[in-house]
Amino acid sequence: MNIARFGFTVALLAGSALTAYAEGAHWNYQGAKKWGALEPGYAMCGIGKEQSPIDIRGAKKAELKPIDFAYTQSTADIVNNGHTIQINLADAGAVKLDGVEYKLLQFHFHTPSEEKVKGRNYSMVAHLVHKNAEGKLAVVAVLFKQGKENAALKAVFDGMPAKEGETKALASGINLSDLLPADRGYYKFVGSLTTPPCSEGVRWQVLKQPVELSKGQLAAFRGLYKMNARPVQPLNGRAIEES
Repeated sequence: MNIARFGFTVALLAGSALTAYAEGAHWNYQGAKKWGALEPGYAMCGIGKEQSPIDIRGAKKAELKPIDFAYTQSTADIVNNGHTIQINLADAGAVKLDGVEYKLLQFHFHTPSEEKVKGRNYSMVAHLVHKNAEGKLAVVAVLFKQGKENAALKAVFDGMPAKEGETKALASGINLSDLLPADRGYYKFVGSLTTPPCSEGVRWQVLKQPVELSKGQLAAFRGLYKMNARPVQPLNGRAIEES
C-alpha cells in the first residue's frame, strides 16, 4: 500500500515504518490490468500466479483453527493516501494464526469489496493488515453490507481527511475488536497485496459474516473514492478452505 500512494513498500514487508507506501510509477484503478507493465518493480502484478483479490468459490470445509484475536485500544492516524483511507495503528494488538503471532499494523477500505463470494461483491471491505516477526504478512478481511450505522468506525468515517496526503489523528483511538462480527468463521487462501507491487506470499482470512455500515457512511467514503477495487484475479489452482 509514497505517503500519497497506496500499497506496500519492501520496507513495510521488512517491517519498518507503518506509514511507508509503495513508491514508484503512478497507478490507478482504471488501469489495473496494466499495473505489471508500469515498472519492473510492479512485474508481479502481471506475472504472479497467486494474486489477490479472488472470487471465493468452491471452498472446501476444513478443520481450521479459530483466529485468535487479541486486539487492544490504540492511538491511530487517519491517512488519505490518494487511493484509500488508511488508519495507521500504534499498538493495536495482534492475531495468532496456527500459533504464530501477527501484529496489527493498519487497516484500510475498498469499495466495492475487492473479494467476491460466489460472484457477489459487498458494499465495502476493510483489510486489516498484520505482520509477524519474520516480516510475513497476513490480512483479515471484514466485509460490509449496507444497514445500520457502524458505531465502531463512526469516528473514522466522521474524520476522513478530504485531501490526498492529509493526516488526522483519531483522538478517541480505536479497538478493532469492536469491528469484528459475532461469527468469526472464515475463508482461507494464499494470495498477494492487492495494490502495486502485488507481492505474493500473503496469508488471507476473509471473515464470512459481514458487518453493517450506514448509507451515509458508505456515501462519505465514496465521496472521496467512488471505486477503489482491483478486479478479481485467476485462482490458478489455489486451494480455498473454509471453517
